[in-house]
Amino acid sequence: MKRQDYIGWDAYFMGIALLSAQRSKDDHTQVGACIVNAEKKIVSVGYNGMPRGCSDDELPWEREGEFLATKYPYVCHAELNAILNSNVPLHDCTLYVTLFPCNECAKAIIQSGIRRVVYLSDKYAGTEANTASRTMLNMAGVETEQYLPNGSEITLAL
Repeated sequence: MKRQDYIGWDAYFMGIALLSAQRSKDDHTQVGACIVNAEKKIVSVGYNGMPRGCSDDELPWEREGEFLATKYPYVCHAELNAILNSNVPLHDCTLYVTLFPCNECAKAIIQSGIRRVVYLSDKYAGTEANTASRTMLNMAGVETEQYLPNGSEITLAL
C-alpha cells in the first residue's frame, strides 16, 4: 500500500528554502530561496549573506545607524543569490522564497525569466518597496502565491 502522508511539492520546495535560510549569518532576518524548473528539479538555492570574497566578520550586520555602518549596502538577498548561483537558464522556473521579494529582487526575478514566485512571509506588505515589487511582478506576468502551511512539521536531527 502506498504511503498517504507524504509532503506535496510546494511543502518540499519551501522546506528547502527554509533549510537554506539557516545558512544566513544575519541575526535578525534569515531568508532562503529555492529555484525549481518545470520538471520539478531544483536548479539553484540561495540565502541572504555577504557577497563571495567579502568577510562577514568585517562588514556590519547592524540594522540602524549611518547607511555604510549597516548591513543594507552589503548583503546580497537570497533571491539574487539563488539567481546568480544557477548555471542553467531560469526561464519558466518557480522561485520558492521565505520572504516576499523586495523591489530590487523583483527586477532580477523578472529579468531572469522566472514565471512564478511562491513566498512564505509577507511581513513588509504595504510598504513602498513591496508595492513597487508587486507592481513590477504583476506587470511582467510573474505569478505570485503565498504558501500557506498545513500545520504539519518537519524535523531534522543533525
